[in-house]
Amino acid sequence: MFHIFAFYKFNKLSGLKKLKKNFQEKLIKNHVRGTIIFSKEGINGTISGKKNSLQIIKNALKSTCKIKEFDSENNSVSKFQPFHRGKVKIKKEVVPMGTQVLPSQKLNLNNYVEPKNWNALLREKDTKIIDTRKPFEYEVGTFKGAKNPNVNHFRNFPKYLKKINNRNKIAIFCTGGVRCEKASIYLAKKGFKKVFQLKGGILNYLNKINKKQSLWKGECYVFDNRVSVKHKLKVGTYSMCSGCRKPVSVKEKKSKKYVKGISCPKCHDYLTDSQKSRFAMRQKQILIAKKLGKKHIFQKEFH
Repeated sequence: MFHIFAFYKFNKLSGLKKLKKNFQEKLIKNHVRGTIIFSKEGINGTISGKKNSLQIIKNALKSTCKIKEFDSENNSVSKFQPFHRGKVKIKKEVVPMGTQVLPSQKLNLNNYVEPKNWNALLREKDTKIIDTRKPFEYEVGTFKGAKNPNVNHFRNFPKYLKKINNRNKIAIFCTGGVRCEKASIYLAKKGFKKVFQLKGGILNYLNKINKKQSLWKGECYVFDNRVSVKHKLKVGTYSMCSGCRKPVSVKEKKSKKYVKGISCPKCHDYLTDSQKSRFAMRQKQILIAKKLGKKHIFQKEFH
């Protein structure tokens, strides 16, 4: 059983190159995979490994980055390792939006809503519910009544926010909460007084709220080989299209345009014959490797 730890912390950091080298070595040494992002404004990541190994990395992050508690933590388990390798990256921002987050800005918000109180907020008639994720994530699942900005890059999110009246009561959410942190601060700068974000994001909600009481519809897309998760963060039913790298539902897999390892209804008509031929060859190599009990270098799914 593999344990998965998703986290972020807005905390002023320096010496990013040294941090990258240090934690790249720690991931390898402790057989932990996933991604850690370091930025001047903080840290963000999702990593997976054995429970004790994850605790070593977690403790090291706290001590090295002088963190008492992460802004958000989400823990789940998987029968298979959901990541191919361990990566440490340096980026200008934890989430690219064109604005840096200062600790003082975050402390002044105090706008977190716990999962147990989230339903009541969504049911209020004057609440505008915004799903800050990408369109394909929104299609996999979202909260009842939520609207999606339909932007493929978070840096374009401010253009959508400009269209919203600052007198509105806003309820925003994302997968783990980090995108909402930045959106909340942006909205506060623009004069919004009633902005509320789901603490710990969708993952925290699905983990804590019983399905019978839930206002969540569908599944939640995750950026690893689980593809999607359901309530209690159990592995979902979606697969990943090897042609366009988009999630594929059980219903879509019944389509004639779905060919495992090659295409799905979203990309079948747009792929060239050359691409389909290349993907077919790759899939053939993967199947041969599986028969030999090996993992092919291009194999993307393990469940």
